[in-house]
Amino acid sequence: MNRIEQLFSRKKENILNIYTTAGYPKLHDTVEIVLALEQAGTDIIELGMPYSDPMADGETIQYSSAKALANGMHLDLLFEQVKEIRLKSEIPIVLMGYLNQMIQYGQSRFLSACSDSGVDALIIPDLPMDIYEEDYQEKMKSHGIGISFLVTPQTSEERLYKADTLSSAFLYVVSQSSITGNNKNIKNDQLQYFERLARLNLSAPRLVGFGIHDRSTYETACNFANGAIIGSEFIRQLRSSEDLTATILSFIATLKSS
Repeated sequence: MNRIEQLFSRKKENILNIYTTAGYPKLHDTVEIVLALEQAGTDIIELGMPYSDPMADGETIQYSSAKALANGMHLDLLFEQVKEIRLKSEIPIVLMGYLNQMIQYGQSRFLSACSDSGVDALIIPDLPMDIYEEDYQEKMKSHGIGISFLVTPQTSEERLYKADTLSSAFLYVVSQSSITGNNKNIKNDQLQYFERLARLNLSAPRLVGFGIHDRSTYETACNFANGAIIGSEFIRQLRSSEDLTATILSFIATLKSS
């Protein structure tokens, strides 16, 4: 049983997944940020692999990715940072990036580096499920690497069930038909979408992302799924921070305070 499976076996609700871009705001901040997130009570770390041409990321995460690349971030260093984290922490780590990054690095080399460094799963939004089944599924299983597929309000029921079946980490529930970074309140049509997913009796744990930015949206998402993912708002917090650890502890406290 890997770290993500262990987490969901002992905790079924209010899972907090925080996205942060590796190498941002400074090149070597990644380890401090992850350890502070764990200290603050975060359950899963979604670590972004900086990329020049993202498909799903909004302006805030695009900015952090561009800044990380300008800082000199690259995959070899990212894997070294994960190894450093693993010296002190067993928090589940999911890498989020794009298929071209895996291809350029080399499929086998990439998966081996994930396994060797202590990565638990991947989110690759532009990896088609049929290509995953043909070219990646068995190799990822052999390396002990899980995967999360994304579903949206427009996803057909047939595709929902397939994504659920193939998602060995968790099912990533995109809350809206948009890119990341929307700080609006959750609307009725989104609630209806969450309710529809809940009625389908899907087998994978569900985490809601895109537009989750404060205690209210986090709690609403948790009412309909196992937890939620916060990315853009966390990046905004880092962007204006003068003390990363203090900023992180304060921000996570605002999500969890009673």
